[in-house]
Amino acid sequence: MDWVEQAGKLRQWTQNGMRAPHKPLLFLYALGRFQADPDAALAYSAVEDDLKRLLGEYAPRNRKSPNYPFHHLASDGVWEVSTDRGPGSPGSGVTQLRTTNAVGRLAPDLQRALRRDASLLGRIARVLLDLHFPPSLHGELCEAVGLELELAETATVSARRRSRDRQLRELVLTAYEYQCAFCGYDGRIGTVPVGLEAAHVRWWALDGPDAVDNALCLCSLHHKLFDKGVLGVTPAHRVMVSQSFVSHSEAARTHVLALSTRPLLGPQPGNPRIAAEHREWHEKQVFHGKPREPAAGG
Repeated sequence: MDWVEQAGKLRQWTQNGMRAPHKPLLFLYALGRFQADPDAALAYSAVEDDLKRLLGEYAPRNRKSPNYPFHHLASDGVWEVSTDRGPGSPGSGVTQLRTTNAVGRLAPDLQRALRRDASLLGRIARVLLDLHFPPSLHGELCEAVGLELELAETATVSARRRSRDRQLRELVLTAYEYQCAFCGYDGRIGTVPVGLEAAHVRWWALDGPDAVDNALCLCSLHHKLFDKGVLGVTPAHRVMVSQSFVSHSEAARTHVLALSTRPLLGPQPGNPRIAAEHREWHEKQVFHGKPREPAAGG
């Protein structure tokens, strides 16, 4: 069994293109728990809240049901479920999983492979991260699932793997005149821009193209908040700030809340603005909740 290849082929629920990172999140969580204790099993009742928090933070809004991946991941050959009644899942219902004391664990063959090859866990985790999440979230996701991930090369996963366009960052920063499209930050060390990044609107991991009309030049802070769904872009190309974002600090009011309804800075003439289909994807699948009204006095 090529476990890295298997990790790249997880079957996922799809409807109208809605992303469903439930299985990858559970798989990453299970790898983190295996790394901490290879002999531990995961009782559904004990991990339900952890999985619900992960889905609340990294899945599209209103899709926070940890019972579904706990049951369905077994169909991919990397996970197994047993209950008081014996091997096999009792079903995907919350009550079924709780009352039968359902327990999940990585498949025995996968466990043996992980014990034989210390680098396999890192390679599997990197494939899951690369295929389902933007790079700006990889570090914190590993922390969230308890993974201490060593640097490892990501194995090639069939035809789904793509090569990034190394010129995209320069094209995007030039199009936006080396300033954050949200706040105008334009820091440099000498002549070298620092803290400015090319942010995909539709994530590259989920078939977003390496193209200027699918990107923004953002500072590191606003790139992270954009990928987390705190910030978004309206059809009129103004900044959206999620009502779900709450803070009482002056820094947050100045650098986040004050952005609400502010027009994007750029791109300069001759460069395409964000394509409608990419902006809509981000609003539906990443942005959290409803947008705030303009900041007082804004």
